[in-house]
Amino acid sequence: MIKYIGQRLIYIIIALFIIITATFFLMRLAPGNPFASERAVPPAIQESLNAKYGLDNPWYVQYGEYLLNTVQGDFGTSMKYKYRETNDMIAEGFPISMTLGLEAMFIAVGMGVLIGTIAALFHNKWPDYVMSIVAVIGISVPSFVMASVLQYYLALQAGWFPIAGWNGFIYSILPAVALASTPMAFIAKLTRSSMLEETNSEYVKMAKAKGISKWVVTFKHALRNALLPVVTYLAPLTAGIITGSFVIEEIFAIPGIGKYFVTSITNRDYTVIMGTTVFYSIILLLAVLIVDILYSFIDPRIKLRGGKSSGK
Repeated sequence: MIKYIGQRLIYIIIALFIIITATFFLMRLAPGNPFASERAVPPAIQESLNAKYGLDNPWYVQYGEYLLNTVQGDFGTSMKYKYRETNDMIAEGFPISMTLGLEAMFIAVGMGVLIGTIAALFHNKWPDYVMSIVAVIGISVPSFVMASVLQYYLALQAGWFPIAGWNGFIYSILPAVALASTPMAFIAKLTRSSMLEETNSEYVKMAKAKGISKWVVTFKHALRNALLPVVTYLAPLTAGIITGSFVIEEIFAIPGIGKYFVTSITNRDYTVIMGTTVFYSIILLLAVLIVDILYSFIDPRIKLRGGKSSGK
């Protein structure tokens, strides 16, 4: 396990290097500059701004300085927000985004597994049809559309929840549900298919023949093996939750890191774009590593050796 984790950390470092390099050069190749939107900037002030942020240096000097600063954990100063460090903006917004993301993941995984299990237990019966319809709706309706529907009916019409803002747990319910709707539907479909496969397996039939109750067989034996595809989906789920939260945060006026990322793109704020991209890349790569390690705990037959998984 230690050897495997060490090798994966090396791969993560290589992946981060590629992501940092690609992001840096894509930002530099894009036309314009962070100060292009400023009205009637005199050439002298333009040169002063370029010198302040090192934009007048050769590309290899800028690239080397950015690599060095990134290794030290310094993502630089924002080019649009005066006197704001990118690190401070991440530290300010990420806890809010993480809270929303964890709540959405809890809803997606919990409700998705529950819906999928119920659908499998009542295969080809009305609960299965109802749960399948719910899953199809969740997959078909984008999260931003779901957010608008929830705001209109549950916040504006019914008055059960605040329309927008971030001031307590109740403010997080609607955005978390909107963010969780699509991944919850995918997890429900995965769980249903996997549960149907497990319930028709030989070991389940043997357990039922021995007189073990249906619920014990389902939740103690079949469900554990059926969760392996769900665990596999956790890594892309993390990516979907994180990227989807940018739009949801804008719709619900949540002061998370998403607003900085979106505005940095429109403002061409190089340091914030690259800082948030690298930061989220670290989160996603670590999430993939954690998911791989979880395999060995959910299914002891899976052994991690030399960076490869071998089932016995």
